[in-house]
Amino acid sequence: MAGEPKGERRTGLLNGFAAYGMWGLVPLFWPLLKPAGAMEILAHRMVWSLVLVAVALLVMRRWAWAGELLRQPRRLALITVAAAVITVNWGVYIWAVNSGHVVEASLGYFINPLVTIAMGVLLLKERLRPVQWAAVGVGFAAVLVLTIGYGRPPWISLCLAFSFATYGLVKKKVSLGGIESLAAETAVQFLPALAYLLWLSAHGESTFTSQGAGHAALLAATGVVTALPLVCFGAAAIRVPLSTLGLLQYLAPVFQFLLGILYFHEAMPPERWAGFALVWLALSLLTADALRTARRATRTLGGAIPAARATTATVSGAADADADPVDATP
Repeated sequence: MAGEPKGERRTGLLNGFAAYGMWGLVPLFWPLLKPAGAMEILAHRMVWSLVLVAVALLVMRRWAWAGELLRQPRRLALITVAAAVITVNWGVYIWAVNSGHVVEASLGYFINPLVTIAMGVLLLKERLRPVQWAAVGVGFAAVLVLTIGYGRPPWISLCLAFSFATYGLVKKKVSLGGIESLAAETAVQFLPALAYLLWLSAHGESTFTSQGAGHAALLAATGVVTALPLVCFGAAAIRVPLSTLGLLQYLAPVFQFLLGILYFHEAMPPERWAGFALVWLALSLLTADALRTARRATRTLGGAIPAARATTATVSGAADADADPVDATP
């Protein structure tokens, strides 16, 4: 029994590394789909993702949630919002990678935790600890430095960060599993995406049938690229603590950042290094605060468990004492 949790944790970690590793290396995939434009790639991603998850759900016979969802207009509306927001996120990311902005795209996922915290304060009226306030302040300073460095606001990064943070907020309210949520969202996206692809084909602008079987297969593989990391993430989420997942999430933007510099050879003048350094400082503050809070909670829980056991034993003993006279009666 002692070995089983260790095996589960190991499996969870491997799945977590696989999920964030694939998300981190995905900038290598989108350029392979040229000469297809970002909009065509995005539409194929929506269509083939639905095909893949629908097959998976059929095999697993997990359709009960769909009937429940259709009877809940509020959750359907939230799914529609999630589908719209993730459409923006996917589209901007694909365009950014194929337009030579991999480093700026990676910044979006670095600052995403800071944006999530800011949205929690503004929208959910959450109260921050002093270290979290400091991290948000440093993150804001980083955006100002990068705005000076780029000569404009880092709108790609901000769009990716805000869209993904909004997506996470909506998903939290919908409360659906990973595959189920992807199926519902891509079902909303499917008809507009398919209509766009048919329009491209009718106007002779589709690359799906004009660039050979290999290109068509790569476009169809966008469904696998979308769904496979999500499956691995789902397997990790149920096996490892959230604090561990929180640390693993930085793997994806780190890989993207390194690819942008080392593989795509994007420029990194000193002011951009300064901006990224401030972002990393903010994330270090957040991570240290989260780990300290988690350790404090663990110690508190560790002290509460023996106390609870003692209370249970006392109550049980009292109950047994009360029962003794009854048990002794003929």
